[in-house]
Amino acid sequence: MVFRAFKFVMVVLALAVLAMLSAIMTMQFAIHGAEVKVPSFRGLTVAEATDKAAELGLNLSVDDHFYSVEIPAGRILNQLPPAGTVVRREWHVRLMESLGPQRVAIPNLAGSNQRLASIQIRRVGLEVGTTAEMPYAYAPAGTVIAQNPAPDAAGVERPVVGLLVAAPPLDAGGGVAMPDLAGQTFSSAALAISRAGLKLAPVKTAQASIPAAGGSSGIQAPVPIGSVMSQNPAPGHRVDASTPIELTVAQ
Repeated sequence: MVFRAFKFVMVVLALAVLAMLSAIMTMQFAIHGAEVKVPSFRGLTVAEATDKAAELGLNLSVDDHFYSVEIPAGRILNQLPPAGTVVRREWHVRLMESLGPQRVAIPNLAGSNQRLASIQIRRVGLEVGTTAEMPYAYAPAGTVIAQNPAPDAAGVERPVVGLLVAAPPLDAGGGVAMPDLAGQTFSSAALAISRAGLKLAPVKTAQASIPAAGGSSGIQAPVPIGSVMSQNPAPGHRVDASTPIELTVAQ
C-alpha cells in the first residue's frame, strides 16, 4: 500500500515536471518567435525599406536627412538600431535618408534680420537649425552675427543652418543666459563672446570624431574641424562679465 502511494506520488511529480518543462519551452518559443534581426536598409529607397520592414513586422520612420557623395538621393544612408541587432517585432527603426551630394550654396546671413535670414534659408531649400542669442553691442537686437555652416561652405553634412543672433548688450553687473555655441566656428563664437563683453578663457582642443549610430541621442553628423564641440558654462547657465567662457574646439 505504501509502495503504491509512493509510486502515485512519483508519477504526479513526473507529470508536474513535464508540465513545467512544457510551459518553459512554450514561453521560450513565444519569446523567440516575437524577436527579429534588424536587416540592413542602406542603399534602399524608402519604399523598398518600408516593404522589407513590413515583412519582418518592424516599423520605420525617416528621422533625418544628410548629404552624401556615396549614396544617391532618396536612398537610405544609415539606420538606428544598426543591422544585425535583435529586437522585438513592432520595434521602431529610425532611418537617415541621403540627399545626394551637396548642391546648395550656403548663403551669407551675417548682418541680416533673423526673420529675413530664416526666409532666405528656406528659399534656397535649407532648414533653420538651432538659433541662439548673444549680447552684442555692435548690431541691433535680432541681427544675425554668426552662422553654422559658414557662407559658401563645402562638404556640409546636413541641410541645416544654425544662427547666432544679437541680443541687447549686457548691463553692468547684470547677467545673461549662456547661449548654445556648439557647432559654431571658433572664430565666430570667440568674436561674439568678446563683443558681448564676456571673457574668453584659454581654449581647449579635442579630437574630432564621428559618432557611431546607436547612441541614445540618435544619428549625428561628424563634428567639423575648427568648430565648437562643447562649452563651459553650459547653455542656459547664468553668466556675467566676470564669468570666463571656456570653449573646446575640434581639431
